[in-house]
Amino acid sequence: MKIRFTPVAAALGLAAGMFMSAGAMADTIKIAIAGPFTGALTQYGTMVKEGVDTAIEQINAAGGVLGKKLEAVTIDDGCEPKQGPVVANRVVNDKIHYVVGHVCSGATIAATDIYNNEGVLMVTPSATSPAVTDGKNYDMILRTIGRDDQQGPAAAKFIIEKIKPKQVAVLHDKQSYGQGIASSVKSELEKAGVKVVLFEGINAGDSDYSAVITKLKSSGADFVYYGGYHPEMGLLLRQGAEQGLKAKFMGPEGVGNPDINAIAGAAVEGLLVTLPADFTKDAANEAIVKAFKDKKRDPGGAFQLTAYSATKAIAEGIKGAGKDDPVKVAQYLHANSVETPIGKISWNKQGDLNDFKFDIFNWHKDGSKTVYQ
Repeated sequence: MKIRFTPVAAALGLAAGMFMSAGAMADTIKIAIAGPFTGALTQYGTMVKEGVDTAIEQINAAGGVLGKKLEAVTIDDGCEPKQGPVVANRVVNDKIHYVVGHVCSGATIAATDIYNNEGVLMVTPSATSPAVTDGKNYDMILRTIGRDDQQGPAAAKFIIEKIKPKQVAVLHDKQSYGQGIASSVKSELEKAGVKVVLFEGINAGDSDYSAVITKLKSSGADFVYYGGYHPEMGLLLRQGAEQGLKAKFMGPEGVGNPDINAIAGAAVEGLLVTLPADFTKDAANEAIVKAFKDKKRDPGGAFQLTAYSATKAIAEGIKGAGKDDPVKVAQYLHANSVETPIGKISWNKQGDLNDFKFDIFNWHKDGSKTVYQ
């Protein structure tokens, strides 16, 4: 692995270090939480932060790591790809060795080169695009969530075997995450002989999707898969219902956000969502679930327990390496498995989990979700 420290980064890092007391440097190990803390996707950042904060509180209460306390540093990227490198450079310059995040695939992809080159260990609990790791030969980039080419086929298999639609429309938001998973679903459906009558991108952030809903109605599709995030899915559901669209909708974990209920209203009832398995139901996680609830945090969202697991993996990696050295920690994690709330996890050479389970959930208008039976 090549670790590149540029003169500018080194100089900035030195300058940043001058403002940190020796005591603070000695007593804490900082973990950056990189994700959206402003903008339309803020709640995903909150999910990850709740997971990291709960893990850090639990780890510190048990004595910390190598006699040091963990400390979270929250950095906002707004889920914007252009902000990924900005955040990554800040992490490097502030001499933070570990990152949980980024949250969205676009921002993650934009930041990974910097982390890998500068020897910062990044563990994303939510970025599912294969492009995060494929063909990169990274040593410092890991995930604690499955990939879209695991999630997409799981969704397609469910559609084929359980829904058995006559004709399917596949939409996406033209972004790396949404378009990637939508393409995966389309490919799997077509392999199985399911007719995909419409494959089209919409503009994220628009407020009126009447034109695409008209296309959906005229296409004859009785099932719609959408790759993207909850703000657009919520509008598609609501405006589709208003225009008499009868098709059933499904989306990936990016649409599984409680805020979708406020956008879609009653039209959200029966939405199908692929999400990480509900690890809160595992009896082994009873104490962790209680720790979340004691702080009035929701452990049952898409990314709380994957974020907790990312933090736990970093802590166990530091313990296993015997030192606060991110390169050694990454090497340890590549060579070992770690017990976490999402199970005993291990990684392949490129930093993806060897195994991860996505389930299909029914989303309800009261904000609850139930595993599809």
